[in-house]
Amino acid sequence: MTMYNSLLLQDTYNNVGTEVLLFHDYSLMVLMLILVMFLFFMKIVFKSTKFMLKGYYSSELLEFSWTLVPGLLLISLGVPSLFLMYFMEGATKYDLTMKAIGHQWYWSYEINEFGGELAFDSYMNNEIQNSTYRLLDVDQHVELPYMTKVRVLVSSTDVLHAWALPSMGIKVDACPGRLNLLSIYSFRPGSIFGQCSEICGVNHSFMPIHLEFSDWNNFLKGIVT
Repeated sequence: MTMYNSLLLQDTYNNVGTEVLLFHDYSLMVLMLILVMFLFFMKIVFKSTKFMLKGYYSSELLEFSWTLVPGLLLISLGVPSLFLMYFMEGATKYDLTMKAIGHQWYWSYEINEFGGELAFDSYMNNEIQNSTYRLLDVDQHVELPYMTKVRVLVSSTDVLHAWALPSMGIKVDACPGRLNLLSIYSFRPGSIFGQCSEICGVNHSFMPIHLEFSDWNNFLKGIVT
């Protein structure tokens, strides 16, 4: 999760988050390259003894260059983003399925697997004394096994919501009357926090998401009990 005075992105828990982080850094590198080139040519123009463009009317090479170079830069950004978009769709086979349903203004979760049924509502923890993370802690968190392919079915009962986990680089809209699907996979245990990322009303800021990744034994104990 993001800590105080943090300038960088959050630590990632899965491959998707790592790829999103790398693409973010690569995009910034391309933007810095464009900025440096622009400032360099501006310096040449304004610091020269006479303007280079005076009496310069046309050049096929120049027109070809300022068309080709931006096109190559866009391709260098578009191709990785398309690969990343399809990579974020996840696997076709899953070990576990969970439902996340948005309400005004809380989340409800359902897990019906391995002969057990688990369904509960998750509200923000309003007791500041018992809350470790302000506006992010909930009264009942979701416990999932790590190193496991989990399919999440996201929907809503009233208005548009968004189930977002920045540490995993995923965000999916919760639409009334529609099921959206996403895949989550954590390669290490730990706690992941998120929030609703779609303006859904007056208490939109108070819909936190808390996932706890642990081993299979703890997960199955929660399902059975």
